[in-house]
Amino acid sequence: MPTLGQNQYGKAENRVVRITRDGATHHIKDLNVSVALSGDMDEVHYSGSNASVLPTDTTKNTVYAFAKQYGIESAEQFGVHLARHFVTSQPAIHRARIRIEEYAWERVEHSGEGAHSFVRTGRETRLAQITHDDGGAWEVVSGLKDLTVMNSTNSEFWGYVKDKYTTLPEAYDRVLATEVSGRWRFNWTDDTQPVPDWDESYEETRKHLLAAFAETYSLSLQQTLYAMGSRIVERRPEIDEVRFSLPNKHHFLVDLAPFGLKNDTADSAVYFAADRPYGLIEATVLRDGCDARIPEDLTNL
Repeated sequence: MPTLGQNQYGKAENRVVRITRDGATHHIKDLNVSVALSGDMDEVHYSGSNASVLPTDTTKNTVYAFAKQYGIESAEQFGVHLARHFVTSQPAIHRARIRIEEYAWERVEHSGEGAHSFVRTGRETRLAQITHDDGGAWEVVSGLKDLTVMNSTNSEFWGYVKDKYTTLPEAYDRVLATEVSGRWRFNWTDDTQPVPDWDESYEETRKHLLAAFAETYSLSLQQTLYAMGSRIVERRPEIDEVRFSLPNKHHFLVDLAPFGLKNDTADSAVYFAADRPYGLIEATVLRDGCDARIPEDLTNL
């Protein structure tokens, strides 16, 4: 008889928006929450018995109830509340994984009374994954995606291997642009440790990421990636591992010679922004002595 392997179930992409009204001033938390549960679930697969199954509709209701009952201090803390609840409230559930995307809203300043108007910002999407098991272990991985950044100079690319198929000219002053997808793993693993300030950690990590991107004179996107990860590990003691996936958003100088125009970087230049194909640079940066746990494919986290 075939053997059942790893399995999980839950309710994916529960969209929950919590609006807190502090007098005339309102605050928004906008999340997309996915719940995955695993444990003693063999029998439901073998015979269809639901005796150990908490309905996925119940997990959805729990997300909304917890948003009202406990509020949403941060994506990570909300995920911790949910994971602890599912593992401790149901004997058949041994492990819970909560994945959260958070969407940012910016307050619109206006002359009317109150502060209740918002616009979805063009900022990145904040991410969090919280995993908890009935042995008391925690793993929290935060991150972001869709953070588009560009250096209009201070980037070169030359001295690379060339063969008969190489046509790319060497560049000594190029545009460096990428859309950052990154994850970082915390060394908070059990309830005996001090809990990080999740929001402060996110904002400071983002700040260091951007500072390293801006301050690194880049000879390769790989070098910039390592500088970004190293700065985070060095400046944020609560983080042991950082992984980035950086597509190279190529900007090519347009050949304007047929029109009698010189197009170079001496004063102003015109570029073609190519969306595909693109170079894809990925790597993990670790604190010394730590093991890599973040999956290579960040779409699986």
